[in-house]
Amino acid sequence: MVQRLLTGLRAAGEPTRLRLLALCARGEFTVSELTQMLGQSQPRVSRHLKLMCDAGLLERFREGTWVFYRLAEHGPSASLAKTLAELIPSDGPDLARDLERLQAVKQARGEAAAAYFRANASHWSQIRSLYVPEAAVEAALLEATGAPPAAAPAADKIGELLDIGTGTGRMLELFAPRIRHGTGIDLSREMLAFARANLERAGLGHCQVRLGDMYHLPYGSDAIDLVLFHQVLHFADDPATAVAEAARVLRPGGRIAIVDFLPHQLEFLRLDHAHRRLGFDEREVMSWFESAGLEPGPTRRLEGDPLTVGIWVAQRRATEAL
Repeated sequence: MVQRLLTGLRAAGEPTRLRLLALCARGEFTVSELTQMLGQSQPRVSRHLKLMCDAGLLERFREGTWVFYRLAEHGPSASLAKTLAELIPSDGPDLARDLERLQAVKQARGEAAAAYFRANASHWSQIRSLYVPEAAVEAALLEATGAPPAAAPAADKIGELLDIGTGTGRMLELFAPRIRHGTGIDLSREMLAFARANLERAGLGHCQVRLGDMYHLPYGSDAIDLVLFHQVLHFADDPATAVAEAARVLRPGGRIAIVDFLPHQLEFLRLDHAHRRLGFDEREVMSWFESAGLEPGPTRRLEGDPLTVGIWVAQRRATEAL
């Protein structure tokens, strides 16, 4: 314990590294973005980042060809990293200038994400017009998952939420007051950029997004309390395998919630919007749950015109391993 503390303090004990800690406590950034904020060379910044990652003060994760850094949230040195970041005064000339540049980086991100959304928003709006309002779907989902009230104490909140196919990050925003930590994964870097900008704008530091594959989740067993598939499985080649993989990472008592369409005949969704499946019937969804060793709850239907939304929730048995 003492050696780990000394290692962390030595890794942080340099002005540039303290500035990096302060910046990474305010979001997750690439090396090039951090280089832009600090006004230093990329090799120099990369060396500092490696030292702090090795000491467990920062976390490094890859998103395609990009690599992001953020303050460590897990591991024995995470609390030290948080304490050090909180102790760094933000009114010093160097850090004040860094924070101005940080805002410029976030603004550029937001503008790029907004441009992508403007280019694609009509597609989502067209589909949303075919079923009940999203507010009704979201309220029904919160109820179906047994999510605690937004004002619930931390001990009563959902521990770990995983939103598969997070898209704009809307489900993370919806559940954010009701969870202790949330992660969204998606295969689209453009959508991840949009979701990241949304989360930063909402100040949801306990929620993250990552590049990830629903068939190969980056988690071991017993890691997640609630998995969401919100309007995702109709794009999937093999929904049953995606549900089985989600069940693998559930903790005992953990739940999976699926929001998707019931069977329909709107062929244009397949031709124009890449829907591989035109909805799912209850028997098929129940078969996924059964094969994954989950106990299903009742199906909820929200009637739209012409699309009907289904909400299915299943739970991992609390006393049996999958």
